Amino acid sequence: MPALPFSQALTANQLGFNPLDGWQYEFVPVAYQRGAAISLMLRSTTTGARVTVLAGGQVIQERSPIQGGGTAGVSPSPLNTTPLSFVANPNDRIKLLIDEVAGGTPTIDGLVQLEPM
Repeated sequence: MPALPFSQALTANQLGFNPLDGWQYEFVPVAYQRGAAISLMLRSTTTGARVTVLAGGQVIQERSPIQGGGTAGVSPSPLNTTPLSFVANPNDRIKLLIDEVAGGTPTIDGLVQLEPM
């Protein structure tokens, strides 16, 4: 199962950060003929970050707060972060748009996993 753990410090009022840009599995492989189950966990060191999740032509999650209370460099786990799970079709582009809206400099830690169906 492909996975992408990431940690990124944002600048104050940074908009449109997409940690999946350029990742090998940014587009669900066509070989996954039945699509892929996607699991996403995000945490922020502050409460001023928002995320929009898109897959192909679908908006999976409107711009919503990212859970705060994280520690920079520590990947979230299902024990302390509720995963967002959804299904994407072959060749769908998975896109996360992360915005910092409080004028702070949070670190966003996340884990994205794809499971062929």
